[in-house]
Amino acid sequence: MTETAANGTFDVKLTPMGAAAAPVGALAIAKTFQGDLEGTSVGQMLAIGTAVEGSAGYVAMERVTATLSGREGSFALQHSGSMDRGTPSLLVSVVPDSGTGHLTGLKGEMDIEIEGGKHFYTFRYSLSYRHCQGSD
Repeated sequence: MTETAANGTFDVKLTPMGAAAAPVGALAIAKTFQGDLEGTSVGQMLAIGTAVEGSAGYVAMERVTATLSGREGSFALQHSGSMDRGTPSLLVSVVPDSGTGHLTGLKGEMDIEIEGGKHFYTFRYSLSYRHCQGSD
């Protein structure tokens, strides 16, 4: 299995769900991806802040429906992120066996960077050969 890197940008809209004063914030996620990954995603995020400025945590799940380097399908991403006094840590990975269509057998992790308010991704992924036979 060879790992490939996909790069591009995405737009994200976060919409609060539930009471604004809740101790754990719930947000609906809607993204549009451009670049090597072309498509959309929907999901939900849970986030919490602390009494220390710059410290927080979030988890999220999202379903991506897209074309990845010419292969159509969908897959799920699982997020786990934290800020430790301003230092970020983030893991975004493909949920095992969540790929459908020509993305069946997809495995990978996504790095996200924000520069000047714009979101950039690098998605390192592989597709299991046995799942891809006949899908070209």
